[in-house]
Amino acid sequence: MLKTHGNILTLTGQPKRHDLISAIVEMYRVAVTHLPTDVVTGLKTGLKKETNPRAKHVLKTMLQNIDMADCETKPLCQDTGIPLVYVKYQSKKYKQLELKKIIKDATTVATKEVPLRANAYDLIQGKVIGNYPVIYFKETEDQSQIQLLLKGGGSENVSRVYQLPDRSIGADRDFDGIEKCILDAVIKAQGRGCPPYIIGAAVCGNMEEASYRAKNRHLLSINQHNPIPKLAAFEKRILKKINALDIGPMGVGGKTTALGMKFTARYVHPASWFVGVSIGCWSMRRTTLHLP
Repeated sequence: MLKTHGNILTLTGQPKRHDLISAIVEMYRVAVTHLPTDVVTGLKTGLKKETNPRAKHVLKTMLQNIDMADCETKPLCQDTGIPLVYVKYQSKKYKQLELKKIIKDATTVATKEVPLRANAYDLIQGKVIGNYPVIYFKETEDQSQIQLLLKGGGSENVSRVYQLPDRSIGADRDFDGIEKCILDAVIKAQGRGCPPYIIGAAVCGNMEEASYRAKNRHLLSINQHNPIPKLAAFEKRILKKINALDIGPMGVGGKTTALGMKFTARYVHPASWFVGVSIGCWSMRRTTLHLP
């Protein structure tokens, strides 16, 4: 049996293969048609604080779009995104290879039934092949779950990875340098990628980890802050500075350039500091499926 509460889905009983496929298809349906409550609340809060008439109009239009998508069960945006799937599984119950096949099959079904826009283009064959999920696996002793994040091409195109020191923006290997990278990414985006943004950032010792950890910050609620006080204070300070840039929703100006800012710091190498900045659009589509 599948139970749904907002953007959280729970599968009970002893599911068979077709049950898992159906549940993941429903994950896609919920993700593209129903925005998480924390994001909707963030947009409403931004509307209350805004004084720029154009920004207020844009935010009202976004909220109207959210209501229409929810009522009509239609996608929030024509770009239904690149499917990023984060799987935590108990090896005693689930096998990684089988889960991978199930997720790919469910993505094919969802592309036709939800529907999703076919966003995967095969350069070798020279044709669109539907959608191709990017899947990350992690073995766990806790409850198994699948998290889905749909990230649009516009916001992905303005995301960046920096290598410190970066003389072009005067950024050294310190927290001030990391701050300059995040602000530089937002300034260079200049309203592209559909703000108000939800921003994930990470500093790590290698490029791929910085990119990965910055992006998976989007799985968090915009109300969640880093449990380390120093990093939580850093998040709040950066968010305040971003919203003082007067870029605003869809770049029309205003106080609401970003709804949330999530940051994590991992180990760095003496010679290698990489800062990943993942910019997410206002339509932050994510769902979680808890497995038995």
